[in-house]
Amino acid sequence: MDLCWEHGVAINFLSENGYFQARVTAVADTSVTLRRTQFRVADDPTRSAAIARQIVAGKIQNSRNSLLRAGRETDDVAEQAQLAKAADALAQQLSDLGNSHPPLDQVRGVEGMAAQTYFSVFGLLLKQQREEFAFTNRSRRPPRDRINCLISFLYALVRHDCIAALTSIGLDPFVGFLHVDRPNRPSLALDLMEEFRPWLADRIAITVINRLQIQPSHFTVREGGAVEFTDTGRKLVIKAYQERKQESLNHPLLDQNLRIAQLPFVQARLLARHLRADLPDYLPLVPK
Repeated sequence: MDLCWEHGVAINFLSENGYFQARVTAVADTSVTLRRTQFRVADDPTRSAAIARQIVAGKIQNSRNSLLRAGRETDDVAEQAQLAKAADALAQQLSDLGNSHPPLDQVRGVEGMAAQTYFSVFGLLLKQQREEFAFTNRSRRPPRDRINCLISFLYALVRHDCIAALTSIGLDPFVGFLHVDRPNRPSLALDLMEEFRPWLADRIAITVINRLQIQPSHFTVREGGAVEFTDTGRKLVIKAYQERKQESLNHPLLDQNLRIAQLPFVQARLLARHLRADLPDYLPLVPK
């Protein structure tokens, strides 16, 4: 813990269900001017909407790329048609978002419609264990099936990495632009993680299912229908997540190969640069 403190590494404590319990960090930095700017922008509906628009655009593009990839990888003509139709719908939503400067509520509406479109064909991304991990719709708090349990847990891991990244840069992870402020809700971390959901968390979920690394035996159903991981299943997912974070990825804006573990910190810095007016827009991460 002392070594983490010396190197500015936050230690997050999560419950067995992935809920945040505590975080150990060094003394907060003195980026008070950055945080004051963040608060002013968050109180400005127009500027908040501009940042939220970029965040949602990045998420939609990454979601569409995942569907296009799945379409190329399947030989089933009917599934190809379904995936292509959903990808076209996402392209239209992305176009509508880019051809105007919509208010914040409209941006949130587009994000909701895009998520519905994406998850309507999410089950087609699975090549193995489709019946065991049948996906109908997103359910959370608590998840009602195995795949929602898996996705929600991975989202929790990504969210806490985003909290650590934003905190290290000097931003307040609880004051966001896309997500509404609520008590104990890390709104800015939820904003930042949107672009990471499709290509990082969802892709890991699909991979561990298709490779049979995660199986039905790694889950339990509690009274009332809530689905949870067994200790073994939870450890397997954390291991897969940590291994994925050590892989390298070319950042299209910086044109550098970086470890995936570094990317939330890079995006947090880009957001800070935009807030400081060093960049005209926030540029989300869209891997090639």
